[in-house]
Amino acid sequence: MKDTLEDRLEDLGHFIREQRQLGRMSLRKLSEVAGISNPYLSQIERGLRMASADILQQIAKALRISAETLYVRAGILEERPGSDDVELAVLSDLRLSEDQKQTLLKVYRSFVRENTEEADPIRGESPAPG
Repeated sequence: MKDTLEDRLEDLGHFIREQRQLGRMSLRKLSEVAGISNPYLSQIERGLRMASADILQQIAKALRISAETLYVRAGILEERPGSDDVELAVLSDLRLSEDQKQTLLKVYRSFVRENTEEADPIRGESPAPG
């Protein structure tokens, strides 16, 4: 992960642009679907502006990716190994249709949620090895 704010903004913007292009969306279309202005989205993609958590969530929803992925790239959350890699791999696979991707992600997330709840239903954490 990048160290300086400038590096993080640039990395975040590059990642958003990459995801938009993978999804075959124009900048205008993404701004429309996400409900933000075209110039503002352009500035985010170029690493000139930092988006709020709410804006990142809107962008993530429009791109059909995890908001957590964008939060990590923006430095809002710390990276948790595993889940984002799986979700990104599914979303990036050009051999799958959008419906197939969303179905796989729903199944994956339900398994993760089920296993987390079974490990420790109160705190949602795995118990310490005994």
